[in-house]
Amino acid sequence: MLAEKRLPFELRTEKVWERREHYLELNPAGTVPTLVEDTGLVVADSGVICEYLDEAYPDTPLLGRTLAERVEARRLVAWFDGKFAAETTRNLLGEKVLKRMAGRGNPDAAALRAGYIGLRYHLEYLGWLAETRKWLAGSAITLADFAAAAQLSCLDFIGVVDWSVSEAARDWYARMKSRPSFRGVLADRVPGLSAPQHYADLDF
Repeated sequence: MLAEKRLPFELRTEKVWERREHYLELNPAGTVPTLVEDTGLVVADSGVICEYLDEAYPDTPLLGRTLAERVEARRLVAWFDGKFAAETTRNLLGEKVLKRMAGRGNPDAAALRAGYIGLRYHLEYLGWLAETRKWLAGSAITLADFAAAAQLSCLDFIGVVDWSVSEAARDWYARMKSRPSFRGVLADRVPGLSAPQHYADLDF
């Protein structure tokens, strides 16, 4: 969202499981992300950060222009950051990668099965949205598109997305990948992990 709004920023990695005292002073919940403005203002939680950015920097609105668009964008952000994340991302990325990085043992097979089932269901729903609208929440790109793309980029990075489930979802994601604001995401690398060859390919 920062890149889409053309706002300069610096990313810093935070290993939340280390529970650093300085970070907990910024965000007592100990979660990521946390935004720290040059003014010293601290904004925690991705949803709160995005709402703040749309209010503080309104030249490129990403929550919709009408009340109906804003309601739908917020509904879908809640869907992807809540339901999708809990049913799919947490079960796949959490078990396959984050669990190992935090030294918490091997993946749970039941959680992985649930994650794959959830991923198929969510891809089908995303595909339906993409077939019936120009962008997920309506006629303009919104935070809903970025919330969905953020979840999918994490899963695509570890090679678990079966794009054959929905051609419409795949076409929508290809459009997201081609946006200049998404280049930083596609350039991300994680030590010890190798992304699939198609991950940064715009024509995948």
